[in-house]
Amino acid sequence: MSLKNMTKEELELLSTKDITNLLLEEKGKQNTATLFNKIIKLLELPASTFDQKIGDYYTSLTTDKRFILLEDGSWDLRNRHTSDKIIKVIEEDEEEELEEIKEENDDFEDRFDNLDTEEEELEDTDEDLKDLVVLDEDELELEQ
Repeated sequence: MSLKNMTKEELELLSTKDITNLLLEEKGKQNTATLFNKIIKLLELPASTFDQKIGDYYTSLTTDKRFILLEDGSWDLRNRHTSDKIIKVIEEDEEEELEEIKEENDDFEDRFDNLDTEEEELEDTDEDLKDLVVLDEDELELEQ
């Protein structure tokens, strides 16, 4: 489906992400502002829409798996690129989460190592308990 052949009514039925997909298919990689300005013109929206909605538009692109943000700051279709060209942005919060996971993992490994030590200690106690006899209630009553 080509954007040129679509009416305004047909375009209004599409999401901004779907229109972006069509724009990128037709024209190739483009930056956020260029893409959003084209969408505003296609939908005949007021110019003030750009300032009011550009942040939401950017966020919607980052959460859609069809699109990738390239090193030069432009967007393109993911299926055109290998993973080595994709920018991996890790926010500070994500870095903190990764650090917490590493710490939890280290803590788990320490506890797991301690379990091994405790198991060895239990094996030693097995030797001490080898002469222990377990009696059920009937045998206990007979003994008395």
